[in-house]
Amino acid sequence: MAFHPDSHLRREVFGQPDDWAAVTARVAELSPLLPVAGARIAVVGCGTSFSVAKVYAALREESGQGETDAYAASENRLARSYEHVVVVSRSGTTTEVLEVLEGLRGRGVTTTAIVATPGTPITTVADHVVLLPEVDEQSVVQTRFATSTLALLRASLGEDLSAAVADARVVLAEDEETALAGLVDTEQVTFVGRGWTVGLAEEAALKLRESAQFWTESYPAMEYRHGPIAIATTGRATWAFGEVPAGLGDQVASTGAHFEHRDIDPLAELVRVHRLCLAKARLADLDPDHPRHLTRSIILAPA
Repeated sequence: MAFHPDSHLRREVFGQPDDWAAVTARVAELSPLLPVAGARIAVVGCGTSFSVAKVYAALREESGQGETDAYAASENRLARSYEHVVVVSRSGTTTEVLEVLEGLRGRGVTTTAIVATPGTPITTVADHVVLLPEVDEQSVVQTRFATSTLALLRASLGEDLSAAVADARVVLAEDEETALAGLVDTEQVTFVGRGWTVGLAEEAALKLRESAQFWTESYPAMEYRHGPIAIATTGRATWAFGEVPAGLGDQVASTGAHFEHRDIDPLAELVRVHRLCLAKARLADLDPDHPRHLTRSIILAPA
C-alpha cells in the first residue's frame, strides 16, 4: 500500500505535545494507582511497551524511588519477590501480558495496567487500571500512546514535563529539511543512549523498522565502541539520545558517518525520529499505518 500524506500516524505524531500536556494534567488523579516510592516493582510489556517498561524502570531507580526491573512479558522473572507489577498494553488484549496478570492472581502482588482501550480483557484482570483513551491510536505503529505513557510516568516521579512539551513543539514546527538535516538520505542509522535513554534508543530503532522497513540498530552508548562502531561509514548515521560519552561524536565523525545529537529533552528527540519515520516511509512509498507482517495487537491462539 502506498504512502498517504494524511496518515493516522502523521496526525498522531504531530499531536504529541498536546497529548503530553493532557495526560500530565491528570497526574494527581492517576498517581495513586501507580507504585509508591520505596516499593520493589517490576514493569512488563511487549514490543514498544517493553521499551516503555525499560525507560520507566531506569528512571524510577535513578530517581531513588525503589528497585525496579523491566521484562518482556514472555521472558519475565516474576517468581522473584515484587510488591507491585505494572503492565503496559495499548490494546489491552496482548496475550502474553494478559497471561502475566492471570499468573499473579492470588499471590499478594498489586497489579496496575496502563491501557488505552477501555473494556478490554486486561482491564478486567488488573487490580488498578490507568486508562488513557485520549491517546489511543488508529495506526498500528505506536507513537503517542507510548510517549504519553512515559510523560505521565515521568510526571508521577516528580518531573516537570513543560520543557519536554516545549521542545517537542519546536521539533514539530520546524520544516522537514531543518529538522532532519543529514538524516533523510542515510542508508542506515544506529541509535545510542545512556541510562533511561537506552530504552528510548531501542524504541527509536524499532519505529523506523516498523514504519519504513529501514535498517536500524541500537546500543548503550558506552557499548557502541565495543564492536558496533564497525558499521559506521559514509552515508550512515549514529544518533545519540541524552548524555553523549566524551569523544564519541568525534570518533563517529572520523569514520565518515554522520553524528546526530541535540541538547533537548530525549522524549522530544524521539518525536524527531517519528518525523524521520514519516519521511522514510514517503521515500519508500510505504503505508506507515499498516506495516508489513504487523497487527495492532498480538493475540495468540491457545497452545
